[in-house]
Amino acid sequence: MKIEIKVNNKRYCLEIEHNLTLLDLLRDELGLTGTKRGCEIGECGACTVIMNGDAVNSCLVLAPQADGSEIFTVEGLEENGELSILQKAFIEHEAVHCGFCTPGMLMSAKALLDKNPHPTEEEIKIAISGNLCRCTGYKQIIEAIKSVSNQ
Repeated sequence: MKIEIKVNNKRYCLEIEHNLTLLDLLRDELGLTGTKRGCEIGECGACTVIMNGDAVNSCLVLAPQADGSEIFTVEGLEENGELSILQKAFIEHEAVHCGFCTPGMLMSAKALLDKNPHPTEEEIKIAISGNLCRCTGYKQIIEAIKSVSNQ
């Protein structure tokens, strides 16, 4: 089937299989491997992307469902070769440990901050509650997000 999709501000017209997931489309068809393949059942959040303004588990979205959608992946955070303020905050607050959860955490945080630039700590915790960190770096992740929200 044919779909049109906008990913990181670039339009694509693609011929895909009807059962292809958005995760597979991003990684295998578009080469955007920053979106991680984790549990593939929507439990870990490693594959989180922003779809039409909302954080979603791309492993649970069929690519045909994304037809006409605007998607942002972790690769879309940088601007002109520079890390985003959110990415820099993760580095400054040592919120990047093994790094496996980082892309999904960043995308969940961005979705939150886009809707609510000054969230409370509780709102931050809720926003990242679908993202699991294997290294238990939640404190640093929350601090990084808080630091961006205070700017």
